[in-house]
Amino acid sequence: MSAVAVKGWCPGALRPMLSGDGLVVRIRPRGGRLDAAQATGIAKLSARYGNGLIDLTSRANLQIRGVSDEAYPPLVDGLAELGLLDTDSNTEAQRNILVTPFWTAVDETRSLATELEQGLAGASLDLPTKFGFAIDDGDARMLARASADVRIERDRNGGLLVRADGAQCGLSVTRSEAVRTALALAEWFVASGGVRGEKRRMAAHLAGGASLPQSLGGDAEPVGQSLSPVPGIYPIGAMVGVAFGQMPHQTLNDLSGCARALRMTPWRMMLVEGMREMPGGADLVTDAGDPRLRVVACSGAPRCSDAHADTRMLASALARHIPPDARLHVSGCAKGCAHSGSADVTLVATDNGLDLIRRGTTRDAPVIRGLSSSYLVANPSVLTGGR
Repeated sequence: MSAVAVKGWCPGALRPMLSGDGLVVRIRPRGGRLDAAQATGIAKLSARYGNGLIDLTSRANLQIRGVSDEAYPPLVDGLAELGLLDTDSNTEAQRNILVTPFWTAVDETRSLATELEQGLAGASLDLPTKFGFAIDDGDARMLARASADVRIERDRNGGLLVRADGAQCGLSVTRSEAVRTALALAEWFVASGGVRGEKRRMAAHLAGGASLPQSLGGDAEPVGQSLSPVPGIYPIGAMVGVAFGQMPHQTLNDLSGCARALRMTPWRMMLVEGMREMPGGADLVTDAGDPRLRVVACSGAPRCSDAHADTRMLASALARHIPPDARLHVSGCAKGCAHSGSADVTLVATDNGLDLIRRGTTRDAPVIRGLSSSYLVANPSVLTGGR
């Protein structure tokens, strides 16, 4: 392997990112699924070449943490042997696809994902690194709240549609037209100047005044949204969460030992295929009422060199004080890597303490500045204004 080039906003396996605990190597499972051998292999590679910690991301990817420059080449060789690498870093960066985890062997989800992966590999779109696709073709939209720019969904009559994120309706398509239309939407985004926008995302591009061409717009209404899944037993297997999206390698190894495969999700949960009982483990979230499900936290200090606070420790202390219908986002800096959207309460760590934002994002103005972690733990009611 050649020397590591550590640059960019979103890491990959072929383009890692330097963090406070070493290189972060992101793995993008094809079709959102790892077979048991791949999952076991990732766990072993994490233990051997990283610090043993594995992240689940909001993009349904995994990240091996704590990799040194010397350990990176054999790690990548190991990922190649598992069939988890793309031909080059540009192809890898464009293969940003979310897949609904509740597909079955008889529906069209897996074939759509495979065709879209192949189409992206053969295209030269030069999309922004956060630009992504969602295949959400079930009877209800599971991925409506997940980040994506081009969506393949069902309409209210059960047919397929392709919809630009930010547009209320989409274009009705046949199965053979779906992927071609999704790629055409991405091409239009680039050609119409979407890559030059500040946010470089489809919804922001449309909100800024861009108009879809008639050939890519439509009036087909997508099916309704589903409630976000929670841990529990489903017909396909057991849905299990990972506390704050990070687990030791042994947890992944244990889960892969009792399943045919693991399906990744954007909710920092995994669907363990065929499992008929909930697994155990201190780092796992198996109860739908667990307060940790209401909290999003980035890696934080000292794991991230940009972070100004230990977000995970603070999130753990505050989780039980968040109302059941609210969400807390604890961010180590203003970038908001773990959650780009709005939350009922957002804490942003700065050089001067933690800023508190209500019903906003890390980019919004705080209502209180400079809070200490100890003060928040001692006075958690300040989070919700005494609610």
